[in-house]
Formats: sequence, structure tokens, C-alpha cells
Amino acid sequence: MSLNYIHKYPSPSEILDSQPLPVELQEIKKKRDGIIRDIFTGNDERLLLLIGPCSAHHAEAVYEYVARLSKLQEKVRERLVLLPRIYTNKPRTTGKGYKGMLHQPDHREKPDMTKGLKAIREMHLKALSISHLPAADEMLYPGNYPYLADVLSYVAVGARSVENQEHRLTVSGLDVPVGLKNPTSGDLRVMIDSVYAAQQPHTFVYNGWEVATSGNPLAHGVVRGAVDRYGNHSPNYHYEDLMILAEMYLDRSLENPSIIVDANHSNSGKKFREQPRIVMEVMRSVKYSALLKKMVKGFMIESYLLEGAQEPSGNDFGKSITDPCLGWEESERFVLELAEF
Repeated sequence: MSLNYIHKYPSPSEILDSQPLPVELQEIKKKRDGIIRDIFTGNDERLLLLIGPCSAHHAEAVYEYVARLSKLQEKVRERLVLLPRIYTNKPRTTGKGYKGMLHQPDHREKPDMTKGLKAIREMHLKALSISHLPAADEMLYPGNYPYLADVLSYVAVGARSVENQEHRLTVSGLDVPVGLKNPTSGDLRVMIDSVYAAQQPHTFVYNGWEVATSGNPLAHGVVRGAVDRYGNHSPNYHYEDLMILAEMYLDRSLENPSIIVDANHSNSGKKFREQPRIVMEVMRSVKYSALLKKMVKGFMIESYLLEGAQEPSGNDFGKSITDPCLGWEESERFVLELAEF
């Protein structure tokens, strides 16, 4: 056997006992969770905006970002609900590039996942205490969810994980909204199948236990565009694309049919400055169609303190080391404009 056992991974109880969520923050999260749930069930007509960096690689920059986001939330609270993106995993298996804070708590050092696990929980806790805005994170490893279950208000399943059975089964037991992206091929049927699976009850083995879930009625699809085998990007946020997806939802009779539009990735062709334009086009489609107005619940935006991206070895405070992001000034201008649309 070629596996090299480094050291035993801590249990969820060890981490939660050493880094507990204070009672006052539990109440804040509970209230916020109710608001977000109401958006997906149609009891709150505000739009959800998942916004933040492609990768949360520097805790202090994340704290500065969510502090600004908290102030912006107060300005747009009548129309928008802001949910910070604090993504601590990157699904890279080639060995090239940054794999996220969970792997590399200091992005210049070698991987240390136990140290990283403690670092990402500390970052989520402090970001919540600063902003009072519980965050979204991406589920790369389903078994790690219990370490953050009490602090996350939204979970994303990425384009490379959405077909994985373990992800589908695990999110069927979550009590927060889960956004399942279309795969990189752009196949919407795969995404809808994932939503259906996540909404069903299941029995399976999880972290050494046989578990049973009741299904997650808040599981929904996230459109992020497609890329072909030649590396060409194609969007799926246009009116016709969204109408096809809406009809697929109706054909499957899924609970709380909801669409989130990821305005970056293949929808923008990795041209991050296009994100505001893409959102506004979708908003015009929403105004045109009563069905889309009911189903489109919000957007994903990649945004950070500084515009663009830097090299992984760089040291620009608040600038992405993975995909390029909108800078703060443009992000704030866009959010205010969206609130007035």
C-alpha cells in the first residue's frame, strides 16, 4: 500500500470544542438562515447575492472585505441579501496552483490540512463576528462539512463535483440551501439530476456511520456556462437558456424551483469585468418573464478588495491568487445599481 499516513485527522467534536461558535453568533446565523430560506421558498422577494473572492487565501483581507460588505448590506437591505463567498477549497488535482486554505493555511507553505482545518474555521468564525453575515463555502470534501456546519448559511457544489454520488448524498442531509452547478460540459440535465437526488431521502455511510437523510428541499441549480474540449467558453445565462432550465424544473416537479446565475467562469469567458453586464441582462430577462422572476433567486459574483489576480507567490493585500475578481469600487457600484434596478 502506497499511502503515507502523516497523522490522524481531528474529529469534528475536537475542532468544535476548541473553536466554539458563541451563542450570540448562533442567534445571528439562525435569523440570517431564515431570511435566506425564505428567498428560496418564495416568501421573500429580495435577491440573494453571493459575492466575494474566488479564493479566501488571506484571512486579514477577508476580514476587511466582509466588514465593507456588512456596511454595504445596510444600504441595500430592502432589495438585496448579501452572502459572503469565503471559499477555502480549490478543486485542483494536477498539483499545479493553489489548492485553498484548507490545504495551505499559508499559501507559500507546504500542505498541512490539520492546521488548515483550524485556520478555515477560525476565519469563518471571525468573519461572522465582524460582519454578522454568515458565509458560503464550496464543498470539495463532503466529509469535512461537520467542521463548518454551524457557521455556513450556504454550500456550493462545484462543476467538477456535481456528478459525484457522495456529494449528492451528503447535501441531501443539509439544512441550508445548496447550489449545484452545471458540469463544465454545460449539461443541464446532469445538474437537474443532481438537484433531484439532493432533494430525496437517502441512507448511506458517512464518516464511519450509517446515516439517513430526509432530503434537502432547498437544493437548486447554478448555471455557470460551459467549456468544450478545445477550451472554448459558452454562456448559459441568456433568456432562452434560462427558459429551457425553468421548463426542465417544471417537468421534474422539483421543490422550490430556483436558479442562481454565476456571472463569472464560463458565463463571462473568464472576463471578470463582464459580470455586472451579465447580471443586468439576466435582470431584464426576469422583468420580461413572470416564470423567470419567480425562479431566478440571485447571482454569484467574484469580487475582492483589488481588481484582477496576482501570481500565487505575490503579496498584494486583497488581490486574488486564483481567478481574477472585480475590485471593491466596481463591486460596490454594481451592487448599488442592482439594488436600484
